[in-house]
Amino acid sequence: MGAIAVVWWWLGTPVHLVRAPIDPNDKVQCISYAPFRNHQTSLSPATQVSREQIAEDLAQLAEITDCIRTYANDLGLDQIPELAARAGLKVIQGIFLDKDKQKNQTQISTAIRLAREYPETVIALVVGNETLLRKDITVSDLADTIRSVKAQVSVPVTYADVWEFWLSNRELYDVVDFVTIHILPYWENVPIPAESAVAHADAIRRQVAAAFPGKEILIGEIGWPSQGRMRESALPSPVNQARVVSEVLDLARREHFRVNLFEAYDESWKREIEGTVGGSWGLFGGEERVLKYPAGIPVSNFPLWKLQMCSGIALATLVFGAAWLTSRRKPGRAGLASWFGVAISATTAGILFGVAAQKVFFESIGMGGWLLWSSLLVAATVSPVLGANALISGRPLPSCQELLGPKGYRTESMLVTMHGLALIGTAVIGTATALGLVFDPRFIDFPFAALTMAALPLAAVTLLNPPGKGSRPVAETLFAGVFVGAAVYVGFNEGPANWQAIWTCAAYLLLAATLWRVRAS
Repeated sequence: MGAIAVVWWWLGTPVHLVRAPIDPNDKVQCISYAPFRNHQTSLSPATQVSREQIAEDLAQLAEITDCIRTYANDLGLDQIPELAARAGLKVIQGIFLDKDKQKNQTQISTAIRLAREYPETVIALVVGNETLLRKDITVSDLADTIRSVKAQVSVPVTYADVWEFWLSNRELYDVVDFVTIHILPYWENVPIPAESAVAHADAIRRQVAAAFPGKEILIGEIGWPSQGRMRESALPSPVNQARVVSEVLDLARREHFRVNLFEAYDESWKREIEGTVGGSWGLFGGEERVLKYPAGIPVSNFPLWKLQMCSGIALATLVFGAAWLTSRRKPGRAGLASWFGVAISATTAGILFGVAAQKVFFESIGMGGWLLWSSLLVAATVSPVLGANALISGRPLPSCQELLGPKGYRTESMLVTMHGLALIGTAVIGTATALGLVFDPRFIDFPFAALTMAALPLAAVTLLNPPGKGSRPVAETLFAGVFVGAAVYVGFNEGPANWQAIWTCAAYLLLAATLWRVRAS
């Protein structure tokens, strides 16, 4: 129990930043704003954001900034400049361009109208956002569009894209009034860790400034996700997000350059297409609209660590309780090794339960996601409890045949059935995650905590209570093969710097070894 308490005390220790990420007494220069909440999405033409919703957001944002950047003007977003004027905010107005020429023309005409109607509020137009990155338009067509817009407005006009696309399309130099670059260290082709993110951004800004002499460089997007999967050594977390935002704002003050933070609010709709990380860039929560990092309050990756610690201790107590009750019914049967296996399983479960539960909360997307990750958490929670019973009673791990085989092979024991279901659930869900990380890994989270909680007790049972003679079941063999193949591929694909990936691969290999040892009696 002491080990669980010490680890959670360490995990929950808050970080005191030198400067708060958001300080009401020192407002942010500008911040990206999209108003979508709950089930609203920019992907649906039926979405219409109300005036009241926008006004509520802008009143809140006016407390921390004097400027917002938008990306489009349909779906009710054309109301933003009027409401921003009432809130005392300036607007960098976006024009979203894609392959739909008719829609593009509507975006352009609406933005021109807004710039003319609200000349004191709209301070710039951004003609296209990462349009070249998506290959939605050619460079020459984009340049012609920018020239056309410039001829019809009196405000500065720019284009926004990832910094590499500015360096490879320098012909845009003459058509923009200033250069707007996106620097997202987490998404770089070679991901940058949080501690190096701001130095990287400053180096890129200077490189682009040298390539476009005489043009102001606006960092149009920079930020860090608070949740999601690692990319090499780039770890999303609340502490890292707060650190990056704080450091980039401090650098902008010292070096006197303009910066627009990405972004104001978490956008839950992006989780459907970009996974957990896609909906976790906001400095405010997406649904509750609460500032993540209030000034004067230290930042913790596990703000509920005391609750998570107590939950873990309760689970570990339950595991030891199951072992003790089993020993009372079958005294003298278990040796020191079995009790050691129980202790390791209980301690591991106690430490990881809070982590796994937090990951379920942040990483479950839609009903299917909640069902999947909750099922894995249930399997991971009961596995050490049932494993304790098996270790002390000397019972081997059941095979799938004992649950799903012909009548003469199926067990009639409720405990064996539950243990087998935990094994099957872990194997099936683990296989689904393994295949996802092999074939579509970009936005897949690593289930290292729950998998380890489930895999370690299963492995302990097969090691200390070896199965009797029998054939190796086909199902377990296939699962084992998938886990080994996935572990090798994912380990090489993600790289040694990604500890979440390496940990998950180790859990896959442990499951593979466990399943390989199972025998059908």
